[in-house]
Amino acid sequence: MTTQTPIPSDPRDQRNLFIAVVATMLVIMAWKIFYADPLAQQQAVQQSINTQKEQLAAHQSQPATAPTVEQLPADRASAIRGVSRVQIHTERLHGSIALKGMRFDDVTLADYRETTDKDSPEVVLLTPRTAKAGYFMESGWASTAVRVPDANTEWVASHDTLTPTQPVVFSWDNGAGVRFEQEVAVDEGAMFTLTQRVINSTSEPISLAPYSLINRTVNTSPDAMVISHEGMMGVHEDRLEEYSYEDIEEKSVHIAAQTKGWAGITDKYWLTALIPDSTQHVPYTTTYQHYVGQGDHRYQVDMLGEVITVPASGTHTQLVRMFSGAKEVDLLTSYEQSYQIPLFERAIDFGVLYFLTRPIFSALQFLNSMIGNVGIAILVLTVLIKALMFPLANKSYASMSQMKLLMPKMKELQERYADDRLKMNQEIMGMYKEEGVNPASGCLPLVLQIPVFFALYKVLYVTIEMRHAPFYGWIHDLSAADPTNIFTLFGMIPWDPPFQMMHIGIWPLIMVVTMIIQQRLNPKPSDPTQAQVMMFMPYIFLFMCASFPVGLVIYWAWNNVLSITQQMMIMRRFQKLYDPITGKRLVPIKKRK
Repeated sequence: MTTQTPIPSDPRDQRNLFIAVVATMLVIMAWKIFYADPLAQQQAVQQSINTQKEQLAAHQSQPATAPTVEQLPADRASAIRGVSRVQIHTERLHGSIALKGMRFDDVTLADYRETTDKDSPEVVLLTPRTAKAGYFMESGWASTAVRVPDANTEWVASHDTLTPTQPVVFSWDNGAGVRFEQEVAVDEGAMFTLTQRVINSTSEPISLAPYSLINRTVNTSPDAMVISHEGMMGVHEDRLEEYSYEDIEEKSVHIAAQTKGWAGITDKYWLTALIPDSTQHVPYTTTYQHYVGQGDHRYQVDMLGEVITVPASGTHTQLVRMFSGAKEVDLLTSYEQSYQIPLFERAIDFGVLYFLTRPIFSALQFLNSMIGNVGIAILVLTVLIKALMFPLANKSYASMSQMKLLMPKMKELQERYADDRLKMNQEIMGMYKEEGVNPASGCLPLVLQIPVFFALYKVLYVTIEMRHAPFYGWIHDLSAADPTNIFTLFGMIPWDPPFQMMHIGIWPLIMVVTMIIQQRLNPKPSDPTQAQVMMFMPYIFLFMCASFPVGLVIYWAWNNVLSITQQMMIMRRFQKLYDPITGKRLVPIKKRK
C-alpha cells in the first residue's frame, strides 16, 4: 500500500478558499452575538391633534394609584387572593379577571409548562400589577367631563366563571345616569372579545373616548444573546413595527389614528395584543410609552379611540379584542384570516430570511405530523434539502475530488516554474481547464448551507412548536442545548462548569467528528499557517455551536454524514481516473462532440 504525501495546491486558490471559510466563520460568530432583525422605520409622529383628544390621552396616560411598596403582596398568589375575581376556565387558558378595575391580570397557559417535566407549573403570562413583574390588560373609556370607570372601580359580574360557552357581562353605574357594560367572551384559543356598551339615560349627550391598554413591569436587563425581538410591536398602515424596551425608554412613540391594525408586547414564545374591530372603522391612536412607578420600570401600549358622542337616552356599542397566549403559527394565522388582523402571524419573529424560514417551518410541521417526532422530521428534511442541492453539490465535490487527485501534478508544476509565478499560474489554470476543474467550487456546499443553517436556527429558536419537542435518549428539548457535558463526564461528576463555553455535549462532539472526517476528504492548503487554522476550524465550531439548539446540531451532523457519503462515492469514482502518485490521468478525457 502506498502512502500519499499531501501535495500543496495553488496558493492563490487555497488562499481564496481559506478567506471564504474564515469569513463564513466570522459571519456566524458575529450573527450569533449581535444578530437582530433591523427595526422598522418609525412613522412620522402626529403633528397635531385636537385639544380634547390631547386631554383624554394625557388623562389616560397617568398611572393608576397603586399601593406603596410596603403594602405590595409578597407574591403573585397573594396578589390574586387580594381582590374578588371572575374565574377563566378553558381547555387552554386558566386564570381570572379582577372585578376591581376589571383587569385581565391572571392568565396561565394550560398547554405549556415551565420545564419539560409534565408536573411543572403552567407558564404564567399575566400577573397582577401589585405583584412583582406585573403584567395586565384592561379596556374602558376616558373622559374629562363624565365620570368613567377607573382602576379602583368595583365592577359587578353576571357570572362567577368565564368559559367558551358562558360569556360574562361586567357592569358599573356611575350614579349620574350613565351605565357601562363590557360583555366578555373567550374562545377555545387565546382570544378575548369585549363587546362594550355605554348606556346614557340622561337628557344630555355625553362625550368620551374608548381605550385599551397593556401594562408590564420589566426591571431585568434583556439577554444580549437574544436573536428574536422581545418588546413592543404592532402593525400600523399594514406595516410591522418593532420597538425594544430600550427604544421606548428613550422616547415614547405615537402612531397617528387608523382603523386597522394591532399593538402589543411580545416575548420569544408569548404575546399579548390589542386588536380593535376593523369592521367598525373606529380610528385609534396608538402610544408606546415608559414610565417609572414605585421604583419599577413600566411599559405601556395603549390604543385611544376617537371621541364618540352618545346621545341623550341613547346607547353606543363597540367591540375590541385582546389576545393573550402562545405564538402558535396556525392559531395566529387562523385569527389573521377570521378577524382580518393584518400581519398577525408576523408576531412570530421569522426574521429577514422569512422566505426560507417559513417554508422550513411548514415542512417540519408537515413531516412531524406524519412521523410524530420533530427530531426525525429534521433528519428527513435534511435529506430533502440535500436532494434539492444535489446537482450543485455533486459538481462541487467532483471538482474538490479532482483537485485532491491532481495535487501531485500541481506540485510538479509549482516546482518546475518556481521562478516564474505567472507561468506557473498559467500552467495550473491550463491544467484545471483541461481537466474541467473549477477551483472555486469547493466553497459552494458551505455557501449553500449557511442560509439554510440560519433559517433552521431561527425556526428552532422562535417557534413554540419546537419548544420542549423531544428526540431520543437524553434529548428532551430540541430547542435547547444538549444537556450532557463532557467536562462533567456526562453527569458522573456533580460539578457545574463556571463558563458556558465549557458546556459541550455528546451531539456537538458527534458534529465535530463529522467535520474532521469531511475536512480530511478535501485538499489541504499549501500554506502551513492556513493548514493549521483549517485544522482547528472544527474545534472552533465545537465551542461555538455547543450552546445552539441541539436540533440544529443534529441537523449539522447529519448533513455532514450525508455529505461525506456523497463525497466518498465521488472520490472512489475519480480514483480510477488518476495515478495517485503522479496525479496524471489514466483514462483519456472524452472529447465532446
